[in-house]
Amino acid sequence: METGADYREELVVRERSGHTAVSEGNFLYVWGGYVSIAEHEIFLPNDEIWLYDLDSGVWETAAMAGEIPPSMSGTCGCSLSGEMFIFGGCCDDGQTNELFSVNLLDRKYIWKKRKHENGSVPSPRDKLSCWVYQDRIIYFGGYGHKLLDDLDSSTNFIIDEVSWMEDVFWGWNNEVHLFDPRINSWSQPRTYGRPPAPRAAHASATLGCKGYICGGRVMETRTSDIHCLDLKSLTWTEITSTSGLPVGRSWHTLTAVSDKELFLFGGLSVDCKPMSDGWVFDVETRKWKELNHPYKDKPRLWHTACLGRDSDVVVFGGSRDYILLVDTGHCNDALIFQTQPYPLLRLCEDFIARNSTVFQKELPCLPTKLKKAVEKRTVFFRTASAVLDQI
Repeated sequence: METGADYREELVVRERSGHTAVSEGNFLYVWGGYVSIAEHEIFLPNDEIWLYDLDSGVWETAAMAGEIPPSMSGTCGCSLSGEMFIFGGCCDDGQTNELFSVNLLDRKYIWKKRKHENGSVPSPRDKLSCWVYQDRIIYFGGYGHKLLDDLDSSTNFIIDEVSWMEDVFWGWNNEVHLFDPRINSWSQPRTYGRPPAPRAAHASATLGCKGYICGGRVMETRTSDIHCLDLKSLTWTEITSTSGLPVGRSWHTLTAVSDKELFLFGGLSVDCKPMSDGWVFDVETRKWKELNHPYKDKPRLWHTACLGRDSDVVVFGGSRDYILLVDTGHCNDALIFQTQPYPLLRLCEDFIARNSTVFQKELPCLPTKLKKAVEKRTVFFRTASAVLDQI
C-alpha cells in the first residue's frame, strides 16, 4: 500500500479544460484538452491517456499509438462496448468533423480513425453532446461552421454574425446525427416535435431510451431549459419544471445517477460567473432539488463528469475562472459527489479503510477480495486531498 501512495505522489495528471473523460469498469479515462500558458492556449499531448483508479485514487498514464487524432479540446466523447469514441472538437487547424475510437480494455490504446462507409458526415463542430443507445451514438448540437452552399432555409443553424469569412459561416445548430459503428455509417434521421433551439456548451445524459439536454449557450444567452428526445420514436419534448430552476448556464455537466434522476453541476452563469452548485432533477416529478455537497468553494466549468461506483459522480478538471480569460485557472483534481445512499458493503469498506490503523491486526484475516478492496480504499483515503477527506 505504501508503494501505491508513493506512486500517486510522483504521478499527477496535468490540469486541463475542454478534455474528454469516460468511465469504463473501475477506471476514469482522460484524454486531451488544453491549458493556458502566459498568453497562449496549449493543447495537451494527443499520444497519451490518463487512467484514474476510482477505488484507490491512483493515477497512471499510458502511451497511445495507431491513427492518433490531433491534439484538441471541445471534442465529444463517449464509451460504447469498451471503446472510447471522440467526434469533432477544435485543434490548431480549427474545428473538425473526424471520428476516432480506441479500445480501452485491451490495454494497448491504439487509435483507429473511423472512415464512414455510408451517409454524410456532420459539418465541423465542437462543444456538442451525444447519447448512446442500442449500440449507436446520437449526436446533438454544437458550434461550428458551414459553407454558404450548405446553408438552407431551415432553422437548425443560427449564424453567429460576428464570426464569418467570405463564404464560411459559423454558428450554433440543433441537428441530430446518428453514427452506427458496426457499419461505419452516418445518417441524419428526421425528428418529430418541437426541437430545442440551436445551442452549444450544453449538457446531456441518457436515461433508458431517452436522451436529455440541459441549458447551454443559445446565441448570446445561457439557459437552463430541459428537453428530452425519445430515442425510439425520435420525438422531442420540452420538460417544464414544477419547481424552481437553476440559473441559466453553459459548460456544465449532466449525469444520470438513477433510473429517474439527473445530476447537474457547475458551469458558467448568464452573468459569466463560474458556479459550484449541484442539482438533482427528478424526471418523473419534474422537480429540481439543490444538493448539499462539500465543494461549494470549488467552481468548475468545461469540466467532465462521469458515473462512478454506487452512483458517485466523478468531476474532473475544468476551470475555476471564466474560461475566456487568457490566464484561466485550470484544475486537475477529482471531486467525488455522493448522490445516493451507499450500500452496507461500501460503508463497511470505507469505515475500515479510514481507520486502518485501528484494524491493523484484523486486516490480514479478511477474505482476499474484501482485503484487496479495503487496501485500495486505504490508499485513497491516505493520499487524497483535504477535499476528498471530507467525503
